[in-house]
Order: sequence, then structure tokens, then C-alpha cells
Amino acid sequence: MDEVYELRRATAADAAAVRALTREAYAKWVPVVGREPKPMTADYEAAIRDHRVDVLCDGGRIVALIETIAEPEALLVENLAVSPAWQGKGLGRRLMARAEALALSLGYREVRLYTNALFVDNLAFYARLGYAATGETPFLGGRIVHVRKRLGPA
Repeated sequence: MDEVYELRRATAADAAAVRALTREAYAKWVPVVGREPKPMTADYEAAIRDHRVDVLCDGGRIVALIETIAEPEALLVENLAVSPAWQGKGLGRRLMARAEALALSLGYREVRLYTNALFVDNLAFYARLGYAATGETPFLGGRIVHVRKRLGPA
């Protein structure tokens, strides 16, 4: 039987929980890159105010989130985070599908995101979802891989 999660838009009152979840989800990457990844240091009060942050809750607890930004040509996934205890349950896949549906509803035909080149698990996950690398750029002594997925008609 599938577990039921509540999907809702984050509010200002969720900022601390969103920050805590993101820090928990990205902690495994600190030794890989030698610093805290960008999502660990973000201002989540501003993100919730200025972007769209959708959260999945289990029993009222935020266990996964996706932050998206409407850009001129595509919907950008700024952050996807799943609590380590809830990883492997399809929540990341579910939230990426939500972002793709949102993009189509807004008239976009493409979803974009970027991730650290050393986050090989993330790159493999996005590839399984049909995202393709479009290039790399330097960032804080490392490399960022830009990926995108073109979407069909709504």
C-alpha cells in the first residue's frame, strides 16, 4: 500500500523546517566538496517569499521539498531535498514530476536545474528522469553541471 503524503506550498512559518531538512539532506556532500553546498546556506525566508517551495509532509513533518523559480525561458529547479530517512521512497521523483506539471501549466516546455559535478548520485537520478547535461561552469573551485528536460505539450 502506498504511503500518503500531504503536498502543499510552504509558508513563512515553514522556513526553519525547510532549512533544517535541506541541511540534513545535503550534509552527505560536505566531505565530497569540502564545503557546505549552496542550498545549505540559502536564505529560506526569502526563498519561500520569492520562489515557489512545495513540501511533502508525513504526519505534519516536512520530509521533502522542491524549490522552483519561473525564469524567462524555463522553470528552474533551484533545490530538491529529501530527508535521508525518506530517501528511496520515490519522493524526489514525485516532486520532479510535480515541477514538470507545474512548468507545463505555466506554459513552459523545459525544466532546468544544476548540480555539482561531484554529486554523481544526483546526476544519475536526473538522467534516469530524462534530463540531459547541457554544459558545465566553474563554481567555488568546482564545477556545476547544467541539465534540462524538454517537455511535451500539456
